[in-house]
Amino acid sequence: MLSKMASSPPDKSKTIKIERYNSYLRRVNSTKLLINASSKVLFRATLLIALALIFYFVLHYPPLSDAPGSHHLHATRRSFLSSALHGPGAGGPTWEKQVRHSSTPRRPNGMSVLVTGAAGFVGSHCSLALKKRGDGVLGLDNFNGYYDPSLKRARQALLLKHQVFIVEGDLNDTPLLTKLFDVVPFTHILHLAAQAGVRYAMQNPQSYVNSNIAGFVNLLEVAKAVNPQPAIVWASSSSVYGLNTENPFSESHRTDQPASLYAATKKAGEEIAHTYNHIYGLSLTGLRFFTVYGPWGRPDMAYFFFTKDILQGKAIDVYKTQDGKEVARDFTYIDDVVKGCVGALDTTEKSTGSGGKKRGPAQLRIYNLGNTSPVPVGKLVSILEGLLNTKAKKHVIKMPRNGDVPYTHANVSLAFKDFGYKPTTDLSTGLRKFVKWYVNYYGIQSKVRKETSTGNSNHPEESD
Repeated sequence: MLSKMASSPPDKSKTIKIERYNSYLRRVNSTKLLINASSKVLFRATLLIALALIFYFVLHYPPLSDAPGSHHLHATRRSFLSSALHGPGAGGPTWEKQVRHSSTPRRPNGMSVLVTGAAGFVGSHCSLALKKRGDGVLGLDNFNGYYDPSLKRARQALLLKHQVFIVEGDLNDTPLLTKLFDVVPFTHILHLAAQAGVRYAMQNPQSYVNSNIAGFVNLLEVAKAVNPQPAIVWASSSSVYGLNTENPFSESHRTDQPASLYAATKKAGEEIAHTYNHIYGLSLTGLRFFTVYGPWGRPDMAYFFFTKDILQGKAIDVYKTQDGKEVARDFTYIDDVVKGCVGALDTTEKSTGSGGKKRGPAQLRIYNLGNTSPVPVGKLVSILEGLLNTKAKKHVIKMPRNGDVPYTHANVSLAFKDFGYKPTTDLSTGLRKFVKWYVNYYGIQSKVRKETSTGNSNHPEESD
């Protein structure tokens, strides 16, 4: 009996169970590793697909400029893309090098100027004028779709040829503005960025509040906190005179009766400027522009789309006032306005604040920049007919109640007294220069080209 028990095979059941358990653990661990690896691959693939979709969306779907809130959507979309690729509004060492190079003055005691709205009409001309005389200039623009962005891109390309770099960004992007001031100690800001146009405010009022009020406040918030604080020159508008009937318009006239939301936002800007000057010691100069026109101008302005429609044989609407009088404007040529902007910059005093605290009284000014010679819109059309050698199909109608005012006339004696502002270009001369640029830029092949244009003018100031 004992010999039989001794010769029986050993019990292997425990060994088998242990091996099965170890095999189970190996399978579990392998599954976990596979899941972890798959999760990482899936996350990376999802991130790549998301970035690809962002690029596709930005490149293939331009902003719907006619839709309310579209400009804000466009700015938000761009800000999201910027954050996804570079962090909050910054672009790395190469970007910083471009910013510094563009902002560095090339003349002794030259200014370092941040120009907002640099891809715009007035902004591009001022940027080029400052750069040509040796100042450092850095542009900022959000390239919104209020009018054809390709024109803004063309201005951007022109400025880049003259070593003016434009940062693409929004005034409400606080991290971006803060980053710019961290990189460059700007001595001056020329703030020209704004949502323009009187009539469009009835379609998209929020865009005016977002840009002309919120954007301006955000810029001032950043400027007040830096040390040293920059001096600021900014664009108000002749629209602030609103329902004022005294002529010519003087800076001493009342401006508390705006006729449009656009005018109200510009008037609000003047009050906001007063506040930041009073509390924080920022040096602020406001410029009330009167109907600026010329080469590289805005397509939403009457002289611009009149030219386009006359050449295309389309009828144009010529407004009369509600009581049948002619509408008149103080048309101001772009070169005269540029001289006014530069003169205002040259005569600014330093801000007196430091780190957001006021140390003493600071400069606060407001000026008209106009031509001092109101011209009826009917005469504007007649001049264009002669330059284009084409008769306009005029549709004379009463001015709609959309915020436009019937008459503007600037008194510029204060600007002349303080920085020698003196407009020198009459409407006929200025329109001739504009038409010459227009037919060259858009490649118009007609008798207009022979009579008005001799050579290619790509430079904002090469329009003589």
